[in-house]
Amino acid sequence: MYNFSTLMFSNDIFCKKIPFCKNIKRVKRSKKMNDKILTIVKWIFDIVLIIVVSFMYYLNEPVNSPRVIYIPEGSIGRIITQMDSKNYNVSKLDALLLRIFGSPQSGWINMKTTLNSRWDFLYKLTTAKAALQNVTLIPGETTYVFLNQLAEQLRLNRDILEKEYALQTSWVEGAFVPNTYRLPIGITEKVVIRVLLNESDAQMRSLSQKVFGLYNEKKWFQFVTIASIIEKESANAEEMPLVSSVIYNRIKKGMKLQMDGTLNYGQYSHVKVTPARIKEDTSTYNTYLNSGLPESPVCNVSINAIRAAIFPAKSDYLYFMRSKKGTHDFSCNYSTHLDNISRATK
Repeated sequence: MYNFSTLMFSNDIFCKKIPFCKNIKRVKRSKKMNDKILTIVKWIFDIVLIIVVSFMYYLNEPVNSPRVIYIPEGSIGRIITQMDSKNYNVSKLDALLLRIFGSPQSGWINMKTTLNSRWDFLYKLTTAKAALQNVTLIPGETTYVFLNQLAEQLRLNRDILEKEYALQTSWVEGAFVPNTYRLPIGITEKVVIRVLLNESDAQMRSLSQKVFGLYNEKKWFQFVTIASIIEKESANAEEMPLVSSVIYNRIKKGMKLQMDGTLNYGQYSHVKVTPARIKEDTSTYNTYLNSGLPESPVCNVSINAIRAAIFPAKSDYLYFMRSKKGTHDFSCNYSTHLDNISRATK
């Protein structure tokens, strides 16, 4: 004999006809759906939490950089690539973050410290400014004196500046192009020498390309050596081609240059050249003692002096003497030169 209750709950066809049975099934299905939704929500929350925590950790990672850095002009991607090449611990994700902060500034940026959180580092790239100091290298000044000037004006170590200069260029003198440079306070000795040499090299290469169609460093510095004597001896830019012609004419004739300006090298830049000094100085800069040009430039030279060295005036002049007016009297023979000396010393 059949049990009616067992039959009712075990028979699907029969159960479908009972309203109470239908409600039980709905409740079970609803509970399963809710559990599934809760599980998905929990997963999503966990994933978002992991992303947020990871992102906050990333933004608080330390970024090492010099206290003062240079940001080139260009796209955000290019800026990040340059920083990555300098081992600033940045990535492509930072390029995306920078778009949120804003466009990075070009030029010198004062980070204030050498260690910043990634958040501070990116923020400073778009907001920080560097205090700039004008430093002027006067045409005819020696590197020895200029390094003193850099140390004083930018509060840098003079010995380290000299060491970095020797490491970064093989030229004892003449590697800087006289100009007014805007340099940030806080820049390191290594970076300031690199910046000045790079800017000077770019100017010299550009002029050489225009004049010769190429840049041959050894040949170029032969002209710089001649230009350095022109720079020391000329009273003004107009005289430079004439002084240049005297140098070439004397060398062509096998005459010693015998020019005081060549003895105003290095630390002697502003020291008066006396007969005693001419006798005592045994360096290659002494053109009274040695024939031809000094082994290296006497000073840092202007573009005008370099042009005069490349394009001397056409003349037969072999001598010149500073007149009472401050300019020079040029002559082709020694007797006229003596007369010019006599007039200037009366």
